[in-house]
Amino acid sequence: MKIARCSAGGAPFWAVVDSDAQTVTAIAGAFADWAPKLTRGEPGAVERIGAPLPLAGVRLLPPIEKGNRVVVAGANYAKHLAADFGIKTHSQPIAFLKAYGALIGAHDELRYPPLTAELDHEVELVAVIGSETVDRQNPLASVLGYTVGNDVSARDLQRSGPPGVGMDLFAAKSQDRSTGLGPWIVTRDEFPEGSPKRRLTLSVNGETRQDGNTAEMTWDVGFLVRFVDERSSFECGDVMFTGSPAGTGQGSGRFLQPGDVVEASVEGIGSLRNVVGPKLAG
Repeated sequence: MKIARCSAGGAPFWAVVDSDAQTVTAIAGAFADWAPKLTRGEPGAVERIGAPLPLAGVRLLPPIEKGNRVVVAGANYAKHLAADFGIKTHSQPIAFLKAYGALIGAHDELRYPPLTAELDHEVELVAVIGSETVDRQNPLASVLGYTVGNDVSARDLQRSGPPGVGMDLFAAKSQDRSTGLGPWIVTRDEFPEGSPKRRLTLSVNGETRQDGNTAEMTWDVGFLVRFVDERSSFECGDVMFTGSPAGTGQGSGRFLQPGDVVEASVEGIGSLRNVVGPKLAG
């Protein structure tokens, strides 16, 4: 099942996407009411209401509500660390929070922040938590499904942390309206058991910059869910980015520019297509 968060000019609503018919049909009730049931696989967890709407007539919003957290679990692809940062894999992943205000939908303009000259792209598989609490013995059972993320980063700001303190990940990763998320959630039952093994690609103006597979992860989705939850408990509706493969601008020196068309895709889920906006004055 594909589940999108949409707007048709009024209040946001959750909907079931019919890819064949190219329609969306609204879901009754709050996400926190039906998502845990759907995550557990209960029959009839989702009740459709109203007439289907044309998919082309709605705006696809980031599939997360404002009260939920955006967690980034990074340093998860060895080739990315080696090729783009010149470092070896760590003994454990890193995790941090991204501001909700950084998120944009599947076709929204990608804001070019005024404080950076090194705007970079990172296609990622994103897990969506659907249960009220995580079962740490079976963390994947807490995942409602998966979506696509582009963890856009300001690399010069990332390096700007004071000596001895470390990277400034807040400045690098939480710039307003810069991080694509969507286009929808594909529920876990659409994937084989275990952590997904799917191709991830990212292109800029039609040129492939990143081409990897989630099978290359150092730590799989279940490990990352448990790792984060042990430090700060997940809640229903939280999302977790899971790291990016090699090929970012950090390694090549080719950063995003105003007007660039950035397309991030995960096999079996969908694609984001965001155009980089004009560079804003400071």
